[in-house]
Amino acid sequence: MQVYLGLGSNLGERQANLARALKILSDSVHIEQVSSLYETEPVGHIEQPLFLNAVCRAQTELGPLQLLSLIKGIEASLGRVPGFPNAPRSIDLDIILYGDLVMETPELTIPHPRFMERAFVLIPLLEIAPDLRHPVSGDRIKDMAAVVEGQDGVKKIGELKTEDV
Repeated sequence: MQVYLGLGSNLGERQANLARALKILSDSVHIEQVSSLYETEPVGHIEQPLFLNAVCRAQTELGPLQLLSLIKGIEASLGRVPGFPNAPRSIDLDIILYGDLVMETPELTIPHPRFMERAFVLIPLLEIAPDLRHPVSGDRIKDMAAVVEGQDGVKKIGELKTEDV
């Protein structure tokens, strides 16, 4: 199954946190493409450090809940501790899209319920999958990215490489 995952960090060695997460993730899923690295302004709770964000496309044989369990385990192994919504964090991994699957359970909603409103997801996603369509609305990533608020708070700063770990 083709999946798109969002990665973010705003505590500690942000770039190293993202690279480590990708490296660990690549032990269980096949990473096909990773967007550039973007420095982004926080959303919600704005009194916190800037984030580094990226999006990756991967192939997996894991089911959606198995994938969720994997990424939660990676977050824990990299020092993420539970906090309040939009709290600062060393690592944040989200399932953005899982093929064309649409699901809503207490543990997981796919597609990610707020990705269409988040420039820090749409701008990196635009880079690697501009013609990808939202499985419910049918809107293309490039069309959503063109109108999303907060684009000025998303700045490309370079590439994310797992060999930087």
